[in-house]
Amino acid sequence: MALESYIRKKLEKKDILLMTHTVLGYPSIEDSFRIIETMVAAGVDLMELQIPFSEPMADGPVIVRANQAALKQGVGVEGCLDIAEQAVRSFDIPFLLMTYYNIPFCYGVDAFVASMAERGLQGAIIPDLPVEEGRDYLKAMQRHNLSSILMFSPTTSETRMNLISGLARGFIYCVARKGVTGADTAFSRDVSLYLGRCRKACGLPLAVGFGIKDRRDVDFLKGKADIAVIGSRTIREVEEKGVASVGGFIRGLRP
Repeated sequence: MALESYIRKKLEKKDILLMTHTVLGYPSIEDSFRIIETMVAAGVDLMELQIPFSEPMADGPVIVRANQAALKQGVGVEGCLDIAEQAVRSFDIPFLLMTYYNIPFCYGVDAFVASMAERGLQGAIIPDLPVEEGRDYLKAMQRHNLSSILMFSPTTSETRMNLISGLARGFIYCVARKGVTGADTAFSRDVSLYLGRCRKACGLPLAVGFGIKDRRDVDFLKGKADIAVIGSRTIREVEEKGVASVGGFIRGLRP
């Protein structure tokens, strides 16, 4: 429960936390670490580190392109775990892995989870793993005291939310809309109602991702969720303006 405790303690002083995302190995191994370093210095509260995969089905064109470029450069799982460990040893915030189930399945589920624990990671987000088929993974995560971050979407029924809530640890990742990452989200009354359903179904902190791009979106989530997740927008920032610009972008997301 270390991750949940960290989040709740942070929320005593902040009205919403920021979680950022980066694809390991993109634009390069060296730049990956510089991006992490820049985001931490800008005040992010936790970070998800994506191990690139050839078919990232939950991701939109920006993150898909980053995955493909990282793989083309030969970035592999061990290399990503090494960067993640370097980040854990260098910065005092929680780091999570994000990837697709084929990666831990091919690596060996228990060995993959054990490697995460040995390297000091706090948990993982695996968006393509149905909880009904994730028994081995969920047990391994529990055995190694890591947080299994599971997901709600606007189409998740109350019954299924209750099932997922009983298996999740750390926080729930609430997908803000249908579709893949990167496209704009209309933060409207419908999103408020959906987050109200999420809050009612689960006692864990709520993170919201998919389509958060500026301070206005983050402000909308205050009082409705606990963590705003910024993914594609930071990758665009790096592509258009360089690594150094990410810090200013992150600092501009809240007062």
